[in-house]
Amino acid sequence: MLNSLLRKYLIEVRKVEPINSFERIKLLADPRRMEILRLLMASPATLTHLARIMKQSPAWIRHHILALESANLVEVSEIRKSGKVTEKFYRAHADALLLQEVILPKTKKPAVIFSGSHDLAIEGIAENLAKHVMLLYLPVGSLDGLVNLRQGLCQISGSHLLDETGEYNTPFVRHLFPDRDMEVVTLAYRTQGLMLSVGNPKNIKKVADFANPHVRFVNRNLGSGTRLWFDAELRRLKIPNENINGYEKIVKTHSEAASLIETDKADAALGLQAAAHQHGLDFIPLFEERYDLVLPREQEKALMPVLDYIQTVDFRNVVNSLTGYNTAHSGEQILL
Repeated sequence: MLNSLLRKYLIEVRKVEPINSFERIKLLADPRRMEILRLLMASPATLTHLARIMKQSPAWIRHHILALESANLVEVSEIRKSGKVTEKFYRAHADALLLQEVILPKTKKPAVIFSGSHDLAIEGIAENLAKHVMLLYLPVGSLDGLVNLRQGLCQISGSHLLDETGEYNTPFVRHLFPDRDMEVVTLAYRTQGLMLSVGNPKNIKKVADFANPHVRFVNRNLGSGTRLWFDAELRRLKIPNENINGYEKIVKTHSEAASLIETDKADAALGLQAAAHQHGLDFIPLFEERYDLVLPREQEKALMPVLDYIQTVDFRNVVNSLTGYNTAHSGEQILL
């Protein structure tokens, strides 16, 4: 009797699956995919049924279902045939998902996690505000930082993502946070370009020269704004990734890339002029980009020390001391 009751209990208990893969977390940062997954957790459904509920086309639903399937979050539970019509019923792979949570230190001053693109000015802000706020720094790249923000794994993010329309950051924020009241504030403009060994012995003049097999390149992490720009530039130049010696050699920060070049473990990288200057490297400027801070409105009060500080003369003096930084628009709010 006990065994049968226990068996019945185990059958009825619905499973919760923890998500540790960052790629799966990133996938679920899209609220539309999250909504489809929620519906399929409740009960199996066809593309037509989901399209009716979400007031979208079956083709639109199928696009997102395929993405969820590829991440093993959704599966086909049943195939029904009625005459010439075949219907697939999809269900969620788990009945609920558990995303990791951030544990902050307990201190008298507020503790804030910054997650986003690596930036030398952010390091300066953390140092100058140490008496007022504990700013914990997690450089993961622009895109992954916004995903972290979406999932509540940080309170503020930093981004320099260039959209195909020529806009920085705002298209990505609108896409990832359609249901949230968000604030975008410019931190500074920064110059990026080619960071090169002293004297540029490999005679590198442009991005296309990275395809020289004798040039040892060091790349940035997936999801970083620098990596996304570089990949787009390779596509524009029609240079296959495998033609870049070191394309798979990845670091998370501009400083790490510059350090590898300084110690003769690489010849070149794409990065900040400020990082190249700090490590005594040669540098060829390519473009100036806008680096923004992104935060939910409900975090504005906790982040006020940061937002107030970037309006000060002291902040501008600190940041303007960094080669290639421009604070002319620092503190300006960007309309979404």
